[in-house]
Amino acid sequence: MGPVARHLVRATCLASVAVQAMPGRAAEGGLSFYVAGQALPLGGIVPPPGLYFDSTTWFYSASIGGNRTTQLGGNVVANVRANIVADFATALWVTPVEIGGGSLAVAFVMPFGEPALRAGILLNGPLVNQALGRPAGASVADRDFNPGDPILSATLGWHSGPWHWKIAGVLSIPAGGYEPGELSNVAFNRTVGDVSAAATYLDPTLGYELSAAVGVTLNGTNPSTRYTTGSEFHVDVSASKFLSKDVSVGVIASHYQQLTGDSGPGARLGPFKGRMTAVGGTIGITGEVGTIPVTVRLKLLREVEVENRLQGTIGFFQVSFPLWVAPKAAPEPRPTATKS
Repeated sequence: MGPVARHLVRATCLASVAVQAMPGRAAEGGLSFYVAGQALPLGGIVPPPGLYFDSTTWFYSASIGGNRTTQLGGNVVANVRANIVADFATALWVTPVEIGGGSLAVAFVMPFGEPALRAGILLNGPLVNQALGRPAGASVADRDFNPGDPILSATLGWHSGPWHWKIAGVLSIPAGGYEPGELSNVAFNRTVGDVSAAATYLDPTLGYELSAAVGVTLNGTNPSTRYTTGSEFHVDVSASKFLSKDVSVGVIASHYQQLTGDSGPGARLGPFKGRMTAVGGTIGITGEVGTIPVTVRLKLLREVEVENRLQGTIGFFQVSFPLWVAPKAAPEPRPTATKS
C-alpha cells in the first residue's frame, strides 16, 4: 500500500468516529430518534484502538403546513415551523478487546441545543390556558436552550481487505432537561433503543467508498404525555470518491418508515405512522492541526416523499480527531541462525 493509500485509510478511519445514531426529537413530534444521513459515509468502519472525540452540529429547518396537525409536548398543533440547531458531543473509546474477531468500541454522547418552534394554530393541550393568554386557535412559539438525553452505545467491528462491517446498539436514557408541556425540547423523556448493522467497501487505491446501514428503533413511553411512539425502520446508502488523499465528495440517500403506529392515551391523532425519504451530498476534508489529524465533514440532505412528519432540509457540520491512539505492537524479532 502506497503513502497516498495509507493516508486515505487513516482519514477514513478518523472520519467514521461519530456514533451511528443521533437523536432529533420524538416521532411524537413529527420527528424521530433516527436522523437521515447521519450514519454515512464510511458507516461500516471502526477506527483503530484509541480514544476519539467528535462534535456534530445538526441543523434542521422544516415545517408542516396546509393546516396539518402534529403533537409537541402533549400539545396538538398545526402549521408548525421548526428551526433547530443542536450539537452532539461524542467520546468514543475503541478498546483493545476483541469479541468473535471484532473490535469492541463504546461511546458516550451528550446532546444539547436550542430548538425554535412556532405553531400557527394551537388546538389542544397544556398550553391551552386562558390565564396565560393562549386560547385554542392562537399561535404559539417556543425557543429554549436545553440539554438532551444522554446516549450510550456499543459497537463490534470487523475488517477483511477492502471490506469493513459492524453491528451496534444505542440506548438513549431519559435524563435530559425535558420541559413538560413546552414545544422546545431536545430531550425525549423516554427510553429509546436502536440496533443497526452497517457495511463499507473501501478501495484505498482507486479511492472509492460504498456504504449501507440498516436499523430498527424501539421506543418507550413518554410519561409526561402518555405517548408511545411505534417501532421504526431506517436505511441509508452512500457512494463517495476521494479526489485526493485529503478531500472526498459523495452522495447519500436515506429512508425511514414506522413499522407500528403510535399508541397510548396521549396519542390524540391516532397511529400517526410516519414515512420519509431524503437525498443529498457530502464533502470531507482531512488535515493536521499541529501533529493531530482532524477531519471536517459537511452534509446536506433534502427530505422528500414525507408523510406525518416535518419536512425540510438537514445539515451537518462534523469535526473529528483522536485524543489518543494505541501504538502499534512492534514486530517480533526474527530468530537468527547460529553457527555450529
